[in-house]
Amino acid sequence: MTDLIPDHDTIATCDADRPASVSTRASRREFIKGVIASGVAVSAAGYVVVGRGGEVFAQAAGTVTRLVTLNVNGRDRPVDVLPNETLIHTLRYKLGLTGTKLGCDHSECGNCTVMLDDVASYSCSTLTHSVRGRKIVTIEGIEGPNGELHPVQKAMVEELGPQCGFCTPGQVVSAVALLKHNPKPTVEEARIAMSGNLCRCGAYDHYLKAVMRAAREA
Repeated sequence: MTDLIPDHDTIATCDADRPASVSTRASRREFIKGVIASGVAVSAAGYVVVGRGGEVFAQAAGTVTRLVTLNVNGRDRPVDVLPNETLIHTLRYKLGLTGTKLGCDHSECGNCTVMLDDVASYSCSTLTHSVRGRKIVTIEGIEGPNGELHPVQKAMVEELGPQCGFCTPGQVVSAVALLKHNPKPTVEEARIAMSGNLCRCGAYDHYLKAVMRAAREA
């Protein structure tokens, strides 16, 4: 028979029929250190139980493998990823794709926008482990096969969209994602699609005109 370990600072197990000298006592910190040292990852969905004889059992339900392969800009990239690591950190600090900007880090500014299966998504609130097997496209993957600018990039240059330029990668990716799903959007549809990207310079009209120009010239 087993009992669930209570969430206390100190864990004690003792068989009433045994002398106190054989009781097993261990702190939660020591137990966690032991799990980490042994290389065992226990997910939040798992549970820990202790037997009457002091045996400790851990169920590693949903254990996360750290070495994963991500499809980024058409290439499979192996990378070592922590269980709680976000995609923006993997892209910038593990894969060196610094075009994607880290702004608010709270899914509000849109600077970190990438495409996941052609859908604009905030990479700062996306766990890297959740996108295994999906197609990830960053600003570095927007250009043509020979390095030519994407029509959206050309239009943004012609319409003077970028000011300081910090939000521009996210603006471009959002616009490309929009035109993939709706090649001929109305102004209102484009405005709604781009509303998740904040511009500290206030160049919203420039970006919006660039989207409409790219739609006309595509």
